[in-house]
Amino acid sequence: MKPTDFNRLFDRVIADYHTTDNIDTSCPNPYEKGSLAFLLYQKCWIDTVQWHLEDIIRDPDIQPVEALAIKRRIDKSNQDRTDMVEYIDSYYLQQFQEVTPKADARVNTETPAWAIDRLSILALKIYHMQAEATRPDASAEHRARCAAKLQVLLTQREDLTQSITELLEDLSAGTKRMKVYKQMKMYNDTDTNPVLYAKK
Repeated sequence: MKPTDFNRLFDRVIADYHTTDNIDTSCPNPYEKGSLAFLLYQKCWIDTVQWHLEDIIRDPDIQPVEALAIKRRIDKSNQDRTDMVEYIDSYYLQQFQEVTPKADARVNTETPAWAIDRLSILALKIYHMQAEATRPDASAEHRARCAAKLQVLLTQREDLTQSITELLEDLSAGTKRMKVYKQMKMYNDTDTNPVLYAKK
């Protein structure tokens, strides 16, 4: 798969979600488990559900008990999102394991999967900004502002897609080396979060 294919896949995920537009809908991943397409679909589904959870929790009239439940769902979703990024990076580590980096190969500022994570979020921004740019009950000024922002997001996606393409080419050619650091989130760990380990 090429990064341009990632965008089409992410658009499909978002469209699939909006057939029900329900945060409790099960992920209908159609791809073979373990494949790159499967990982990307799963990743974007997590992002899409979380997008809507973030909308819900900002309701000023939300009840405290519901808000806490949603906040805990968002926390779990963030951990799931990080895990999926690491699975995608593991896929690429395996893909490039036979490549011998050149002596002057550089390390990129972010791994392929973290760049792909941004591409997934951009797909969501584009979908929802498009909806705002064409919203019938919004003012003409609102639609115009959102249409202008949409053009910026589309340009940003083109640039990021090209950058990911170049990064994967560089890793394949050995002119960049892939180095992965696991996300060491301390607040989810009962051994490193002082509030949690105080309760042991």
